[in-house]
Amino acid sequence: MTDIAFKTATELAADLADKQVGALELLDHFIARVEKHDGALNAVVVRDFERARDAARTIDAARTRGEDVGPLQGLPMTMKESHNIAGLKTTWGSPDFADNVAGEDSVVVQRLKRAGAVVFGKTNIPLMLADWQSYNEVYGQTNNPHDLGRSPGGSSGGCAAAVAAGLSGLEIGSDIGGSIRNPAAFCGVYGLKPTWDIVPLVGHALFPIVTTPDISVTGPIARGVDDLEMTLDLIAGPTGVNAHGWQLDLPKEPRTSLADFRIAVWNDCDVAPVDAAVGEKLQAVTEILTKAGATVDTGARPDIDPQDAYRLYLGLLFAVIASRQPPEAIEEAKTALPDLTDDDISASAMFVRGATYGHGDWLAMNERRNQMRLTWDRFFRDYDLLLCPVHGTPAFPHDHLEPQDDRRLTINGNPESYFQQIFWAGLTGMVHLPAVSAPIGRSPDGLPIGLQIVAPHLHDRRAIAFARLLAGEIGGYEPPSGYA
Repeated sequence: MTDIAFKTATELAADLADKQVGALELLDHFIARVEKHDGALNAVVVRDFERARDAARTIDAARTRGEDVGPLQGLPMTMKESHNIAGLKTTWGSPDFADNVAGEDSVVVQRLKRAGAVVFGKTNIPLMLADWQSYNEVYGQTNNPHDLGRSPGGSSGGCAAAVAAGLSGLEIGSDIGGSIRNPAAFCGVYGLKPTWDIVPLVGHALFPIVTTPDISVTGPIARGVDDLEMTLDLIAGPTGVNAHGWQLDLPKEPRTSLADFRIAVWNDCDVAPVDAAVGEKLQAVTEILTKAGATVDTGARPDIDPQDAYRLYLGLLFAVIASRQPPEAIEEAKTALPDLTDDDISASAMFVRGATYGHGDWLAMNERRNQMRLTWDRFFRDYDLLLCPVHGTPAFPHDHLEPQDDRRLTINGNPESYFQQIFWAGLTGMVHLPAVSAPIGRSPDGLPIGLQIVAPHLHDRRAIAFARLLAGEIGGYEPPSGYA
């Protein structure tokens, strides 16, 4: 049954519906794979096997009686550690919250369970979800299944590693700075960063909150493109008071051929340089699209200044990050603020600013952001999609040097700022656009490389449809070696 572990979630749900496999049988298969392979990966760090077995037995019994058990039919899956699951710990990798047990499921977990999912564990993250690596003092380090010496990405690194290695049928990550897109790219799987605020984030927090954090989203990480749309349809939609009258009706995507698309390609930028290994794969995709008849423009850009957009994103991002910090961290930031220079946009400097903004400061940034959203909307009148890097490099070796400002990545032989690569995620995340991270091949070292497919606001299905067509042309997910 090894091959079944590498099937897509859509295929597994179909196998369950056709009774080719039972829910408990499939769950036990994935549990056995976790027990066999996760010692080296350390991806599934919170395990809930016995409760999951009880849920799977209940689903099998209901199906035997002919009852509707939901479209997922008992699909075994895992969740990012930052999602609350009743009775399990939610720590966000912080020793300060090592004993924090969730009292109820997040809204997304509730919706997936109602759809027939069997959630059997939670996957690793970095401390407070703030890194492109996934290590912390509570759970340790997660490794990339394609090369154990390299990062699986972050902050949903455990999600992507588990899916790539065939340890889970499906995953749900979260993303504020590439945290779905980056791990998907590093591990060679698919990830969807949905349009902001169409999927509820209630229950994705250390403390009870009902307000959706700015920029942050939650979405699927999977082995197949179809899984992204299937999952989005299950978890998206209003909650709370909005559910009384609002409905989500994402536009259908009518295009059925790559030749139907008008594509803009942004393949490099001085703000965040792109390594040749990534650039060559992006160029290869550009050539394939041109041969397929798509309209491709490698010079098209929205009318924004990249450096200005980057700084604005950092301001908005660190306002969110600072809101998660204890009062003493805010007081320390206030003390450090007078010593900052205007040109210092390092992570540590931007945290100080984010922690000390007044409400008027944030409103001014938000107005600039919304003006930028209108600029993007005008851009998408001429282009259906934007293609750009997820990250300037493939998966890099583990680097736990603190602070992050001191880390460097080697790009085209040159040492470059580690943190600055967040530009590619922030460019589109800040303005709330949906994006798919899709595997497009391997580097000369055999490491997966991902492509970011960015669509207009609320056109999540367009990015997914394009990813599906592209996979038909170049292929998609390929299992890492050594996980039979």
